[in-house]
Amino acid sequence: MKFTTINLGDNKIEVFNSFIGRETIVLNGKVVSEKSSITGATHHFKMIENDQEVACKFILGYGLNGVVMSLYKDNKPVIESQKSIFFGFVFLTLICFGFVFFYNVIFH
Repeated sequence: MKFTTINLGDNKIEVFNSFIGRETIVLNGKVVSEKSSITGATHHFKMIENDQEVACKFILGYGLNGVVMSLYKDNKPVIESQKSIFFGFVFLTLICFGFVFFYNVIFH
């Protein structure tokens, strides 16, 4: 499903995130990055802006209020969201408890 659309001048960045953790970045109708991640990933791609190639970094992750994102052009923030370390800790703790629970159910 589409997470967001960002219009920067003549460029259109679309961000998709599936329920199985597949993240896709589409720039002007072309896929420029795809990654699988449960906790979020960092995507690197390049776009043309004012007849110059610009390095971009797009970060998807989780914060206290849900999914957060940050976008950088030439290492300068365009969109910057704060990630919550607490939320990541809780998420990983729940995954560990899930593994322990299923291990005990299967092997005992």
